[in-house]
Amino acid sequence: MDLIAALTTFLSVVETGSLSAAARRSASSQSSVTRQLAQLEDHFGVRLLHRTTRQLSLTNDGEDLLAHARQLLETAEEMESALGRHRRTAAGQVRFATPGAFGLFLARRLPLLLERHPELSVELVLINRIGNMVEERLDLAAVAGELSDSSLVVRSIGHVGQVAVASPEYLARHGAPQRPEDLMQHECVVTDSGNGGHAVWRFEGPEGPLAVSLKGRISSNSSRAVRLAALAGGGIAMLAEFETADDLHDGRLVRLLPGYTVERVPVVLAYPSRRNLAPRTRAVLEFAVEQVDDLRRQMDRR
Repeated sequence: MDLIAALTTFLSVVETGSLSAAARRSASSQSSVTRQLAQLEDHFGVRLLHRTTRQLSLTNDGEDLLAHARQLLETAEEMESALGRHRRTAAGQVRFATPGAFGLFLARRLPLLLERHPELSVELVLINRIGNMVEERLDLAAVAGELSDSSLVVRSIGHVGQVAVASPEYLARHGAPQRPEDLMQHECVVTDSGNGGHAVWRFEGPEGPLAVSLKGRISSNSSRAVRLAALAGGGIAMLAEFETADDLHDGRLVRLLPGYTVERVPVVLAYPSRRNLAPRTRAVLEFAVEQVDDLRRQMDRR
């Protein structure tokens, strides 16, 4: 038995005063109305209506059920209205997991998305490794490199590279390297994963691939810390394009070695299911794609 449908029929019978009128209201047969009422009475184990050939009247149990039915149906209608609105528009909250640097890149741009969708909210979860998206209640995740969970639906948003950068103040004191080998004569700020400040930066240039081994006097396992040190004039850093885009645009950092490229990493957006992707999640997904496309065009101009 569909309890909501049966309660709706019960309420209709009470409001119209007859089985036939309730059937006409719902565009169903009188036998269908009678059957739903009988199912309700069997379900609750009580008689709900006194029936005579001339009229229907509520029993005491029917009166009790009527009050609860009205409240339940009002709640169901409100829920349907709210969820229906969320299905039609980008409304509600999206939990979006991203690597830290990409999350900070998006965070500076999210007000634009929220201006477009006033009923949307976004929770950025900054993590470098994605676990079980369902268990972690994630709607969307950005993943750089290989994705280990084959059950997720993915959309590629292209490849993101790295760039060698330094502050204008550092370059005024030390000059700019012309070739990757020149980096060995410069102060470098390196992203370090427990290697004592040692790093290998790999380039592709006119002469082919080239690897430069470096030891930075400033190193960190946080790319954000590396960026801040570079901004302060601490040396040359290798950072992701999306981490340096605003600094390059505003002149706080300068891109170096423009004739050389660094290995580019694929980035995908992943979500648990293709079926019934909520408009709010799709809005965030499309916005992320848009921002990466804008970044790519911006970097290509440099």
